[in-house]
Amino acid sequence: MSRQARHDGLLNRSGPLPPHPASSPLPENNTSLRLNYKLILISLFLTGLHPAFSQQKTRLNAGWEFVRQDLGGVWEAVRPVVAGNPESVPLWDKVTLPHCFNARDAVDPDVNYYQGPGWYRTQVAVQNPYPGGRTLLHFEGAGQKTDVYIYTTKVGSHVGGYDEWTVDITQAVADFQKTEVYQKQFKGQIPISIRCDNSRDLEMIPSDLSDFNVYGGLYRYLNLEYQPAVALSRLVAKAEVDKAGKAGTLTVKAVLPETAAAGSAPFAVRLLDPRGKQVAQYKGTLAAKPGEQELHRFAVKSPRLWSPDAPQLYTVQVTVGTGAQAYQHSEKVGFRHIEFVEKGPFMLNGKRLLLRGTHRHEDHAGVAAAMTEPMIRQEMVMMKQMGVNFIRLGHYQQSRIVLNLCDSLGITVWEEIPWCRGGLGGPVYQAQAKRMLTNMIEQHYNHPAIIIWGLGNENDWPGDFPEFDKQKIRAFMTELNDLSHRLDASRYTAIRRCDFCKDIVDVYSPSIWAGWYRGIYTEYKEVSRKEFEGVKRFLHVEWGGDSHAGRHSENPDNALAKITAGKGADERSGDASLFGGSARVSKDGDWSETYLCNLVDWHLKEQETMPWLSGTAYWPFKDFSTPVRPDNPIPYMNQKGVVERDFTKKEAYYVFQSYWTTQPMARIYGHSWPVRWGDEGELKLVKVYSNCEQAELFVNGKSYGVKKRNSQDFPAAGLHWNVPFVAGQNQVRVVARQGKQTVQDEISFRYQTQKWGKPTKLTLEKVSTANGLTTVEAKLFDAQGVQCLDAASWVEFSLAGAGKLHDDLGTSSGSRKVQAYNGRALIQLEGKPGQTVVAVQSPGLEPVLLTL
Repeated sequence: MSRQARHDGLLNRSGPLPPHPASSPLPENNTSLRLNYKLILISLFLTGLHPAFSQQKTRLNAGWEFVRQDLGGVWEAVRPVVAGNPESVPLWDKVTLPHCFNARDAVDPDVNYYQGPGWYRTQVAVQNPYPGGRTLLHFEGAGQKTDVYIYTTKVGSHVGGYDEWTVDITQAVADFQKTEVYQKQFKGQIPISIRCDNSRDLEMIPSDLSDFNVYGGLYRYLNLEYQPAVALSRLVAKAEVDKAGKAGTLTVKAVLPETAAAGSAPFAVRLLDPRGKQVAQYKGTLAAKPGEQELHRFAVKSPRLWSPDAPQLYTVQVTVGTGAQAYQHSEKVGFRHIEFVEKGPFMLNGKRLLLRGTHRHEDHAGVAAAMTEPMIRQEMVMMKQMGVNFIRLGHYQQSRIVLNLCDSLGITVWEEIPWCRGGLGGPVYQAQAKRMLTNMIEQHYNHPAIIIWGLGNENDWPGDFPEFDKQKIRAFMTELNDLSHRLDASRYTAIRRCDFCKDIVDVYSPSIWAGWYRGIYTEYKEVSRKEFEGVKRFLHVEWGGDSHAGRHSENPDNALAKITAGKGADERSGDASLFGGSARVSKDGDWSETYLCNLVDWHLKEQETMPWLSGTAYWPFKDFSTPVRPDNPIPYMNQKGVVERDFTKKEAYYVFQSYWTTQPMARIYGHSWPVRWGDEGELKLVKVYSNCEQAELFVNGKSYGVKKRNSQDFPAAGLHWNVPFVAGQNQVRVVARQGKQTVQDEISFRYQTQKWGKPTKLTLEKVSTANGLTTVEAKLFDAQGVQCLDAASWVEFSLAGAGKLHDDLGTSSGSRKVQAYNGRALIQLEGKPGQTVVAVQSPGLEPVLLTL
């Protein structure tokens, strides 16, 4: 068996595993970070497997067909097999799960993304080995309304795109297996048809006004499960420890399904420490009846504590019954003590922990919400390597894979339901919100990483209904807050940006976007302190700014001169628009990576001097698609991420790493800046982001001295130099030292001293070919043939003949319509020499054709 085959086989196990080396996000030019990465991988292996939800569980990934439209009824999904009609319509596409309706059209610059029904169908062999057992379809998430059929029998429905749910197909399968059509037409296979629907619906959450796509499809894993006659629907494992970390308690409860038959069964509970050694065991008799019952309560003396630096996980194993009919279930738990101090910081295990966080949307280039387990794992490891110890999952409950990785990697979590924008709907709307809150808490209760249940986001944002009643919103928020505390009294509740509800929840995050939507970034500490004083517990989630990957600036802070300080830093109606309204960086800035690095740098250096601060979370980790931003430099993309939608790191990633990590690293700003500009002999700023004590800079082989790191010396914590460049090519190298350890980084670029006018000419050339893909680059020049290095013109690529563009990816080099970055734009394509013609055009300029 090949290494890849072994890896793919491991993916069928239920726990988080490290990424395959071929796709791993290895740090560049940094031996120490590579060693740290290996430690992360070892940690993932040592933490073992996460919940095993059945005795036999198979992911139904292959063998599916899909059609993106509605059918006249489920009969149209099965009719071709029964009737044997080759002229059947509509035509179906073969797909693999996970799958999203909107894998490409979410970022197509020319269309609205599809919102409507779509159908999936497959055939599977069902052979439950347990006499009297149950056969289930376990959905880890499907968007947004879902109906499930066995042959033509509807066996289940679900509303809500982000929580897990199961459908018991035991009886429907048994009934169908008795039919003649089962034997003759389906030849022992069970036909499964599934209708998903993400149509616009004002009586559903999240709102279609939300700043993210409400995706459709089977975009999380779907599992076929076999369970014996007596099985648990849920295992509740509550791990508690006092602030001193000495006295631990583990309470284990079993929840049986409504279908549980009366009777009893023996059970055993084992507790294993993080190394797999049994530390406690209990045996008893379980009453086989629906509902929750306590199995045992263990006293655990001086447990190994869970924390971001040492995510120690214990294993709870429960066995019900004996012999071949025994049911086994395991869960990972962690002992930790959490406290948000009133008018103070966050405490973990009795010590202050500054929450250093980011956000995650379930969205990726080429697949939208249908991220595979290796993709998710790679994303979470990249966060950990950046130094993250906290994440807010915006704005909906996310895959169990994400939560398992947060447990294993040591990332604390704020998870929330998708009550996001639009106002408050009626009884159906409110029932869905309560149901999703209940499901989120019950399904993710055991995860030690979770510290906050989020009840809503931007609920002060009206628009979905004629009525916007603050008192009704307050009343419903109170209901959700009470429900959360009834379901789980051990964790905090929180919301972001709804000032008239900030007194209801335990923790509040106001809107503070200093230096982006309002104000200037040097106001950040002052504004935060004022907001902190107005609430019981303060946590600042969502800050940052957009950056167009590959765009850099010699004068990034120019836009700040237009903005008046002292008028607040909150986001207001219309601030995300690129047109009209008051001056603001989001509209009037250059959207360069250079500016974003300065903004991030300032925020991080200030956070080190705010002892009362519980923490913050940068918005977001990765660029993601949104229907409300068609005019952004990459249409329909929120570009605030520190990595692009395909995991390509932006420069800001390394700013965070320089403040939040301990393994020595160094990064010269400008790896994706091929041409800098200025006057001959002018001193130019070079910044090095590093966590090392000191660094020495070399330009074209000459040393420009050693500087010591000082986090309060802005920018780049004192590691900045003003140096001359020579016209033409330049080489810049840094050697950074931390004790006896040394790390290096270097870049090369061209320095242009020629001035330019407005763009008058467009060029297109092939720059590389690798792995079957050709990269072409468009450039903008003035009348004298000088490259216009600040040009941000729109350019649009197209292709004729053989091949295809790699577009609709939502990245700076993966969109056929995109704003130029420093007078250039790239795209990749598949083509054949002599048979492929690529074109590029820009408003007001002559189009250019290139034959490969």
